[in-house]
Amino acid sequence: MGYRRLISACLCLLGLAALVLTGPRPAAADRSDEAAKAVRRAEALLESASATARTAAKNLARATAGMPAARDRVARSRGVVVATRVEAGTARREAATARAHFRRVSADYRTAAGHVEVARDRVDEIVSESYMGGNFDRINMLVDATGPQDLLDRLGLVEHLMTTEQEEVQVLVGARRVARTAQDRAGTARRDAEAAERAALAKVRAAERARAAAIQAQQSLDRIVTARRVALRSAERERSTVIAQLQAARRAEQRIRGAMRGWEQRAGVGSHYPGGSLLMPVHGWKSSNFGYRYDPYYRVWQLHAGTDFAAGGGSPIRAAASGRVIQAGWNGGYGRYTCINHGRLSGYGFTTCYAHQSRMYVHVGEYVRRGEMIGRVGSTGASTGAHLHFETRFGGVPRNPLNYLPGCLC
Repeated sequence: MGYRRLISACLCLLGLAALVLTGPRPAAADRSDEAAKAVRRAEALLESASATARTAAKNLARATAGMPAARDRVARSRGVVVATRVEAGTARREAATARAHFRRVSADYRTAAGHVEVARDRVDEIVSESYMGGNFDRINMLVDATGPQDLLDRLGLVEHLMTTEQEEVQVLVGARRVARTAQDRAGTARRDAEAAERAALAKVRAAERARAAAIQAQQSLDRIVTARRVALRSAERERSTVIAQLQAARRAEQRIRGAMRGWEQRAGVGSHYPGGSLLMPVHGWKSSNFGYRYDPYYRVWQLHAGTDFAAGGGSPIRAAASGRVIQAGWNGGYGRYTCINHGRLSGYGFTTCYAHQSRMYVHVGEYVRRGEMIGRVGSTGASTGAHLHFETRFGGVPRNPLNYLPGCLC
């Protein structure tokens, strides 16, 4: 039961951690950097922890930071699936409507073509009759008239026959015109139907691709969830070890403060720091700030007593100001560690310290001048990569180095 409560509490805090790590919802273009930022933060938070604990925390950070983007991909892909399915359904219905319209227009064309055939047959009969002597028969019919009235009657009959023939020709011409119009409409309807069917097929294929993308997005999210679950279990196993290591780091910090106060009492810091900004101790870029931090993976607060400057291994480290070396040697998680006292400032002994060096060129009691090379950048002690951990201390108590360095950090 206690273990379940521990896991529940951890999950709640990890939800808070996800907000801390990801911050406000970023633009899509920035999402790819979130996991990398979370890993760097985890490394900075757990610099004094074991490699196993750091690995567990980094895996947890990476998975936690990756979940919002993965969830967004799943949601977007599901939305695309719904939209493309609707579009595909609409396209299918439009294709069916277009095909039905084509069938109706085709039927109209066939009817019109039938009328043309009938009219053509009738005109063919008239032409055939004329060719076979039909006109001579009509002349003979007029010659055989018995009188004026009979002639008039026969002329009327001939005129009626000729009018009928012209009407039959006009019927054929009209039937052809109707048929041609119906044929054009049928051609247009056929092209429309074919275009609609192609569009429907494209929409169906788009829906199939969207469904495959949605499945892949869900599988990706499932993998992240599984990785997070595994990393959470690993972090839980390391928690007691991490807490013990952090407690040891706190005790080491208290020893550093005590040693500095003891040196000041023995040596008596009589000179005063002349003031002004410190010299930048190394050429590099700021990779981690000073201050108290909450570790969301192991749920503890810890002090990062200085500012970290990433630089290439072996880069020169220079004294930020002139002073006396009061410590130079190995100091646990700090690795090779040098501290230089610069006199009194604001009533306290003012000291700068330089950690994780690969080489040290000074010894306790030596006086060094501002800008003098005192060592080289390394990754000794509890360090995750080559950098200089730089501290400013007053009476042994650390304060933010950025308050005393040039604003440009150059």
